[in-house]
Amino acid sequence: MYGKAFAPEYQGALTTLSVNSSLDDVLAVGTERLRAAEQAGEHVEAARSGLAVAEAHRRLGQVREADRAWKASYRAARDAGDVAAMAWALWSGGTLARQRGAFRLARRLLGLAAELGEQGGDIVVRGYSLAGLAETGRIQGDYEAVGRLHEQLLAEARRRGEARHTVWALEGIAQMHRNSGAHDTAYALFEEAARIAEGAEDRRGHAWALRGLADIVSARDGDTERALGLLTEAEESCRAMNLSGALAYNHKMRGNVLYRAGRYPEARQLYTQALGEFRAMGEPRGEALSRLGLTKSLARLGRDRAETAAELTELARELERIGLRHAREMVARAQNELGVEPTAPATATQTPTSTPAEAEAEAEASAQAQASTSTPASASASAEAQAQAQAPAQTPAPEPEPTTTVSGERAAVAR
Repeated sequence: MYGKAFAPEYQGALTTLSVNSSLDDVLAVGTERLRAAEQAGEHVEAARSGLAVAEAHRRLGQVREADRAWKASYRAARDAGDVAAMAWALWSGGTLARQRGAFRLARRLLGLAAELGEQGGDIVVRGYSLAGLAETGRIQGDYEAVGRLHEQLLAEARRRGEARHTVWALEGIAQMHRNSGAHDTAYALFEEAARIAEGAEDRRGHAWALRGLADIVSARDGDTERALGLLTEAEESCRAMNLSGALAYNHKMRGNVLYRAGRYPEARQLYTQALGEFRAMGEPRGEALSRLGLTKSLARLGRDRAETAAELTELARELERIGLRHAREMVARAQNELGVEPTAPATATQTPTSTPAEAEAEAEASAQAQASTSTPASASASAEAQAQAQAPAQTPAPEPEPTTTVSGERAAVAR
């Protein structure tokens, strides 16, 4: 029913790379081809090779390099007049923004990518971008808004027999069920995702599915050893492909499993390791979740209650700032579990705000996208966006929900 998994983000001269190619290999080959294309003045090939370079840097946790690479890919695509390639670059930038916890910027870039993908006639990048919007909403805990989009993308993937897309959608839906307490449903979905990924030789998707299964086996069944075994199997794939982010989340989950089993010293060690890994790659969501686990472990090991309360209150504020609804609820449960009260009265929920750097990046991306046309209106919009980059960041107005219209797209998210 399903074919072998493929990686459409590896384009041009890099189509021989597979979904399971080591990221070090992708980076080396992509960089070599990018330099050759730049020297030859081949803008289209530079954009395509630059996309692979950007994605390799992102998945390796090299945020600054990834940021430079996707923007360079966009400029090369713009110089070539290749709208679809511009969309791919914006998709990469939006995915990076989500990884960094800049969710407002992620929505903006992924929305632009979907629009340009449609304009350029590339249903693949449009589908990837819709999936990116869905995953951004899911990570923020906005299940009602994006649940239907996940289901539509799953149905489309099944119809086309696209393994990688199907696995992504199944895992996203499973995670929403797991976070909502429907463990049995989540387990069945993760199990199906693992089976499809294994058959399609999608090692990345398989590793994420095993992580999901380990979480439920631990939380629902209390089967610590089986959960640890699943995580060990997943870690082998993460290390083989040098998936820095997936490996860090694997270590964080291992900490969760050990914590639930009452093995607090071991849990503390894993949370500390994961925290260092997330900090190194600049991923605030993973960092905050690791801090939460570490704080709980230290509390169980006798840490001063006042210090625990202060740490949890600070975590709650940080999660509120970046807009992680589900994680904020996890902090509240931890406060209740540990019997500590917030050190200051809770503040009203606010719309997450962009940092000045994020606002500037958004304005730059908007200006670049507007520059793809040469009408006076677009030139004016570009100038306005550039001017906004110099202004202090303000609370953004509410954004429209991502469209749920799916018309023949092939979509997936390369985590």
